[in-house]
Amino acid sequence: MTKKQATLGILLIVAALLAYFFVARPLAMSEHVATPVASLPLLDQTGSQKIWVCPMHPEITQDHPGDCPICGMKLVEAKGTTTHEHGVHVDSATVQRLGVRLARIQPGVIGQSIRSYGNVVVDENATFAVQPKYEGWIKKLYVHAPGETVKAGQVLYEIYSPELYTRLRTYLSSIERRKQLLQTIPTTPDTESDYVMEMAMDAANDRSKLHQEEGVSITDILDMERTKQAKEVVQIVAARSGVVSRIEVKEGSFAAQGSPILLLADVSRVRVDIALYPDQVAQVKVGDEVSIRDAVGRVAKARIDLINPLADNNKVIARATLDNSLHHWRPGTFVDVSLMVQPHEALLLPRSAVLVSGRGSTVMLSRGEGRFLPVAVETGMESGDSIEIVEGLLEGAEVAVNGQFLLDAAASMSAATERMRSH
Repeated sequence: MTKKQATLGILLIVAALLAYFFVARPLAMSEHVATPVASLPLLDQTGSQKIWVCPMHPEITQDHPGDCPICGMKLVEAKGTTTHEHGVHVDSATVQRLGVRLARIQPGVIGQSIRSYGNVVVDENATFAVQPKYEGWIKKLYVHAPGETVKAGQVLYEIYSPELYTRLRTYLSSIERRKQLLQTIPTTPDTESDYVMEMAMDAANDRSKLHQEEGVSITDILDMERTKQAKEVVQIVAARSGVVSRIEVKEGSFAAQGSPILLLADVSRVRVDIALYPDQVAQVKVGDEVSIRDAVGRVAKARIDLINPLADNNKVIARATLDNSLHHWRPGTFVDVSLMVQPHEALLLPRSAVLVSGRGSTVMLSRGEGRFLPVAVETGMESGDSIEIVEGLLEGAEVAVNGQFLLDAAASMSAATERMRSH
């Protein structure tokens, strides 16, 4: 035996002695703690012990019929008083001193968590250009810098356009012809109102088209109708609300028909571009839930609606869309992202309820009245403070979520003592 092996052996012996004297032995020597489960007498009318036991798990015993919390089988009445004495009994005072808390295994949704980062950007489908319907010279701009908020109907610029001036004169001429037509066409009391209504509707349609389709401000239109004079310089208003992302012209410059003057972005909905590595992409799919947190701690929930099939610099971009009607999410900022992938229904317990050792995963199953039983379980996914129980317990079973080390040590000592007595 080498010196290193001898030292390791001594350390293991010391650790075992410490565990015995400071954990298992004090609980086993207590008058209320470490009482074997089967030693609690359950008597029928004849004075003999009456116990119900699980055929598959003999360590599950109780003094009344029921179902096994491990396999769900019906408990059967035991013949005689022989049972498996594997467990520990702790009185209520000791439970309070140890601060033992119980949790019930319950169904829920769990999935694997992936953490990454994202960038808030403007949705390209919500970006639009403000373009003149007629060529001309920009006489005045009412927006001066990117980032300004524009509302629908707000004046954006003034333009001098000979072509637009001709269009306005034509509009005023049509109004005048309608008035003359009403005066020259003979009408009867029955048809007069019909003519008047039809002419009024035509005038309203022309005015709406001039304002909504060609962008001339309603103020200028009403002024021209009142004065019967076309304006050489007219105000053009915004057809939609948005935020100025770029200004393409300056005051006094010439603007061709269809060339962009301003670029506006509708930021009532924004896009979050999420960076994923190739090994993460294999687990993510469209529709997975994503949690997005900004620098001030604001959190929003969304779902993946696009995964780019192309990688850039060994990263793949997944996209989620957020409602931004309150303008909380600013394009150009970075956010923390957490994705839940492979979500599924499962039986869940708090992670602290599971003891992991070289023998596997174990929980301390509560059998009521201070009785606890170590039960081996098979675990699955972990997410946050929850862990999936794949096998070993059924829904509704109660387990200890703290103090399990002391309870497990006491149960092991109790079982070892009973084995020594049996021999």
